[in-house]
Amino acid sequence: MSSPSNAGAIIDRMNAPDAATLKRWHVHREVARAETLDKAFYLDPAVQVQQRERLFARSWQWLGDLADVAEPGALVPRELLAGCLDEPLLLARDAQGALRCLSNVCTHRGNLLVHEPKQGAKQIRCGYHSRRFELDGRMVFMPEFQQALDFPRPCDHLPQLPLHDWGGQAFVALGEPLASFDEVFGPLRERLAWLPLQDFQPDPSASRDYEFDAHWALYCENYLEGLHIPFVHPGLTQTLDLAQYRYELLPWANLQLAVAREDELAFELPPESPDHGQRIAAYYYWVFPNLMLNFYPWGLSVNQVVPVGDHRTRVRFRSYVWKPELQGGGAGGALDQVEMEDEAVVMTVQRGLRSRFYQRGRYSPTREQGVHHFHQLIAKAMDPA
Repeated sequence: MSSPSNAGAIIDRMNAPDAATLKRWHVHREVARAETLDKAFYLDPAVQVQQRERLFARSWQWLGDLADVAEPGALVPRELLAGCLDEPLLLARDAQGALRCLSNVCTHRGNLLVHEPKQGAKQIRCGYHSRRFELDGRMVFMPEFQQALDFPRPCDHLPQLPLHDWGGQAFVALGEPLASFDEVFGPLRERLAWLPLQDFQPDPSASRDYEFDAHWALYCENYLEGLHIPFVHPGLTQTLDLAQYRYELLPWANLQLAVAREDELAFELPPESPDHGQRIAAYYYWVFPNLMLNFYPWGLSVNQVVPVGDHRTRVRFRSYVWKPELQGGGAGGALDQVEMEDEAVVMTVQRGLRSRFYQRGRYSPTREQGVHHFHQLIAKAMDPA
């Protein structure tokens, strides 16, 4: 379990600030002294625009699983964070099997290139003026451009984005990411190396979207602390040993390690797991700024938190099943009920933030280390040097 001082030390190692300079979103490095973000972060419309560019466009975002782009010649359009970034992207696997993430926008007049998934494609062709691209994004044909000077230029090819595959799940960054993929996801991959993620299968029946009226960060904050569990989640409380609930802070993520009660469902951990011998009910991983990877004995629940308005949030739940016979039990057995309970409380917080009598709060040094860590990362990204 990380101590309060460790939380500040992690951030300090990444980017030690000038102690004399207190920026707008500054959060004290010591959780026992710190105050939460000013409520303007959640209420000011101008700040919401900054969040999209400084937090979401510069972080590694989940793009979905790769099952539909497994074969050479596959073209699959994806929209990144619909309602927030609204960026049209294209997953393309060429004849040699190389997978790329390209812009799905024609470099001629901005037309969307691919509208539906395709298999066996040889090229990417724009339906507007027939500009054509290879599956690696290179523009190779454009009618009536014989007299165009200095053509094609590098900007006439489709932009390619950094793409990473972890266990059949795609992750992409639009701009220069705040940290490398290995720095963000390396600790997760190492901790869970024993899990056969390639065997996890999508379960559409357990996948759904939720929308509610609250700022996206309030939802993340609620996820990042176990302090509220006994007061908000009576069913979940019965499955967990909250006295052993632990927090581990990572540079750009954190883990909440939930321990099962003696008679409740837990992982059968192999000897190569660093947690072998413990009764782990769930690994709750949060990845900055808006991704939750919840590993249960039955599989994985991916939760992507998307701002679709200044004070409205969509949470995309996608389930990937490893052991279907275990679904419905343990900490991951009543996700819909837990979600409803979480939404209800964050919506009341959103309303409370508008009060003239509230500006900011404090952190529990033992149970809200994850929230403090989140706020420090926000401050680092929102107040660049």
